[in-house]
Formats: sequence, structure tokens, C-alpha cells
Amino acid sequence: MIVWLNGNFGAGKTTTARLLKDTLPARVFDSEHIGYLLRGIIDDVPCYDFKEWDPWRGLTIETARQVLDYVGGTLVIPQSVLQHEYWTELTDGFTKARIPLRAFTLHTDPDTFRHRVENDADEPTAKQWRLDHRPAYETALDAWMRDATEVVDTTHRTPEQVAAHIKAALNA
Repeated sequence: MIVWLNGNFGAGKTTTARLLKDTLPARVFDSEHIGYLLRGIIDDVPCYDFKEWDPWRGLTIETARQVLDYVGGTLVIPQSVLQHEYWTELTDGFTKARIPLRAFTLHTDPDTFRHRVENDADEPTAKQWRLDHRPAYETALDAWMRDATEVVDTTHRTPEQVAAHIKAALNA
């Protein structure tokens, strides 16, 4: 099974994934590493975000399939995907590979989001990237994410409460 954590950049996906690793239990598959791998191979192909590269989506699907075939269990993938066509390609690939998928979007109100991003000491260099992508996230949330994922409001929840909510939803 895959538990995909979607949401705006800086929404707490990685923190929640780390907590789910132990509570589910699960393995965390940070698909950004596939983007880093591809940068070293095809960095001459222009892109704004590595998710634009077709191989990123294909390798994410295939890596998840191979890891689950090898060790079984659950993978938690904390990755923002704001483009509906990319999301459809990923979910169709998981369906074709017969991998069950539960997708959650971590959401917070704009003021709380801004406060969290501006006070994040772990990745201060990502601050502007995260803030700049909020409008695209809001558009995707209204256009397709609410229908394709379970939206979890994190505004007044701690990361531990968010992880507990997701675990309860998976067990329901």
C-alpha cells in the first residue's frame, strides 16, 4: 500500500511521514531523491520542477512497485503534486501495478501556513519557494485535490495529531 501525503510545499508532509513510519509502521519513500538523481543525468533538459520530467513520474511508480514487491508493507510518500495530469499519471501507474493507494492532502489556512514557513528552521532556504507556490496549491486544491484526496486540516493540529488522524482513517 502507498500512503501519499500531498499538499503545499512546507505543509508538514515530511514531518508527518516520519511520524507515520513508526506508528503504522511504514517505510518513507522520499521521491524527491529521484528528482535529484535525474538532475545529475538530464539536467540539460530544461524544467522548472523535476516533476515535469516524464522519467520522474515513471521512476516513482516503478521504484514504489519494486520496493513493495521486495519488502511488502506500506510506503509513505510525502510529495507535493499540484498538476492534475501528473497526479493522474501516478495514480494510473499505481493502479496498473495493483498497488493500493490512499492519498491525503495536508492543508492549513493561509495565515498559519505563512507563519509555519517563515519560522521553519529546518529548511530556511526553501521559504520563498514555498510561499510562491501557495497560489498554485490553492488552485489545485479547488480544481481536483478535494475530489482525488482526503483533505486533512492541520491548522489547529500538531504533527502527532495529524499522523494519528491519518492512521485512524487508514484503519477505518
